[in-house]
Amino acid sequence: MTDPKPVLPGRLMSIDAYRGLVLALMMGEALHFCAVAAARPASAVWGFLCFHQSHVEWVGGSLHDLIQPGFSFLVGVALPFSLAARRARGQKPGQMRAHAFRRAVILVVLGIFLRSLGRPQTYFTFEDTLTQIGLGYGFLYLLGLRPRRDQWIAFGVILLVFWAAFALYPAPPVNFEWESVGVPNDWPHLMTGFAAHWNKNENLSAAFDRWFLNLFPREEPFVFNGGGYQTLSFVPTLATMILGLLAGGILRSPRTPWERLRWLVVAGVAGIASGWLIGAVGLCPVVKRIWTPSFTLWSGGWCLMFLAGFYFIVDVRGRRRWAFPLVVLGMNSIAAYCADWLWKDFISDALVRHLGNGPFLVFGPPYEPLLLGAATLLVLWLVLFWMYRRRIFLRI
Repeated sequence: MTDPKPVLPGRLMSIDAYRGLVLALMMGEALHFCAVAAARPASAVWGFLCFHQSHVEWVGGSLHDLIQPGFSFLVGVALPFSLAARRARGQKPGQMRAHAFRRAVILVVLGIFLRSLGRPQTYFTFEDTLTQIGLGYGFLYLLGLRPRRDQWIAFGVILLVFWAAFALYPAPPVNFEWESVGVPNDWPHLMTGFAAHWNKNENLSAAFDRWFLNLFPREEPFVFNGGGYQTLSFVPTLATMILGLLAGGILRSPRTPWERLRWLVVAGVAGIASGWLIGAVGLCPVVKRIWTPSFTLWSGGWCLMFLAGFYFIVDVRGRRRWAFPLVVLGMNSIAAYCADWLWKDFISDALVRHLGNGPFLVFGPPYEPLLLGAATLLVLWLVLFWMYRRRIFLRI
């Protein structure tokens, strides 16, 4: 079998399509699969869909747990293309550096703004997708200018140092009062032995946040995050972005499409297997909420596999038409992300106000949240499609 014609080093539709899938999974929370599953407890299908539309309680992962890694990974994938485009336009290094660090600040500020909606004062939090990417983006840009060897070294050092920092931080004592950090004493996901270093709300990152977040004005002192999410997760998130940077470099390399595809698949399998193995032997549990090094490898492997799949179907095989709905989202990712935060509830309320509940009850009350959510997503997509047709893209 002969290799297809090499893909030109411009914009790859597969990257936009994969980014669109990530956004669709995030926005898809509006479908409320878990509400339907609760009304149909005997259905294995709805139970499966609910599981993959929810974050796991602590160890392990679902499809929903791959959304934030997907965002972060694709930031890295896109960077080599962005750098090449800016160089082609004649931008000087100083201009590019200023843009990168300005973008980092805007992402952090935007994340805090969206998280503060509906609150009486600014809610300073740094664990959401945008702020985590923003905190690491400047470092990612600097690494994007370095040779691949340095990028691999940075990836490995970040994971090793982050693992060692958690392992050296004292584990909670056996008689620790877990309810003081928002965790029930009989919570079934508490770990013992060496893995206890990565328990919820009593670990290195949690201790850092009890100091760091209280430096900002707050409605009340910060004691714990209810979901166990932490600021310092931006460090291994940077490793996820570096993995994307490496993958983006491969996609822009002079290798043939089949060689690029093989690299993505081999690296993806290696990431999934190594992350799972490190967790299975008890060296470091796979926990998304604190972005453990094993989770970085496991989720990064899945991101590589998704990218490989999209690259093969869309850019190598040229099957593009089916991906258009995803591309509409992926090419306007900031607009889609903000629309999900700012407009989703407004559109849902407007649909009920103007149409009533009748259209969403045609299959019975258990499916009302699903149909209302589907109608809301359709309106959101049509707004983004209107922007796409008029070439209105929000850029940072």
